[in-house]
Amino acid sequence: MTRSRFTELFKGSGAFVDAPENGIDVLLVDEAHRLTEKSGLYGNLGEHQVKELIHAAKCTIFLIDEDQRVTLQDIGTKEVIRRFAGKKRGAAIGERTLASQFRCSGSDGYMAWLDDVLGIRETANTRLSPHEFDFQVFDTPEALHAAIEARNGDNKARVVAGYCWPWRSKKDPSAWDIVIGETYRRRWNLDKDGSLWIVTPGSISEVGCVHTCQGLELDYVGVIVGPDLVARGGAVVAFPEARARHDKTLSGWKRQAQIDPVAARAETARIIKNTYRTLMTRGMKGCYVYCTDDQTRRHFRRHLGER
Repeated sequence: MTRSRFTELFKGSGAFVDAPENGIDVLLVDEAHRLTEKSGLYGNLGEHQVKELIHAAKCTIFLIDEDQRVTLQDIGTKEVIRRFAGKKRGAAIGERTLASQFRCSGSDGYMAWLDDVLGIRETANTRLSPHEFDFQVFDTPEALHAAIEARNGDNKARVVAGYCWPWRSKKDPSAWDIVIGETYRRRWNLDKDGSLWIVTPGSISEVGCVHTCQGLELDYVGVIVGPDLVARGGAVVAFPEARARHDKTLSGWKRQAQIDPVAARAETARIIKNTYRTLMTRGMKGCYVYCTDDQTRRHFRRHLGER
């Protein structure tokens, strides 16, 4: 087995634009919810990634979690796959559901509770037992960060945040990115380490985002919930306007809102909620949260059975 043969087994989803029909026996597509319509560096190649992945193999298996779609460009949904496989190709379609998962100490109860708290879907898990998962709410970002630093004995605890703060340190290394109140000053991790920040010693002082921690697990994760997600009257409301101006995950939403404001709001709300769901499921043992909005902190505490 040569190195080139191994390399050929692993490709990005954009590598099948010109693939011959049924040239592969079985094609396994991981993170299928992150597929995009077009391929290439400038998003100008091919017709549709789902169509091309089905075309390239006799059997294409999509591993998909629609609750992890975190940008408006993520088009991997079961409906899209069914459309291209069944209606367009006449292929036999089978669907299987994973009965459980190993994320968050394997706590299905926590996952269901989180869906309910974030307003993604109603579940019976309206309260979370401390024995199921270590979830705590903090009153200040300083207290949150200190608690995560205290859990970092094995270099497996980090702080992440919603992308509501501009990346000032990109042009000025001395500038602070995440500024909350009078004393909390931190920088995004995006300057040098990329996804390696999660294991780089010393990066505990920095803050990560969904772009650099998706698919990677920690023992403990601290999540700063910004003003793009707030709780009002028991409902969780998303505000795409509160995202940083250069955030690409919601690129194009204002244009969509001019065409169909209701649909655009619903889609951006789902992306924002999915983003925080993803961030809050990075910890295997615990998740600590600080919300910039007071009412949102109280919302989480009520669902923990606290006052």
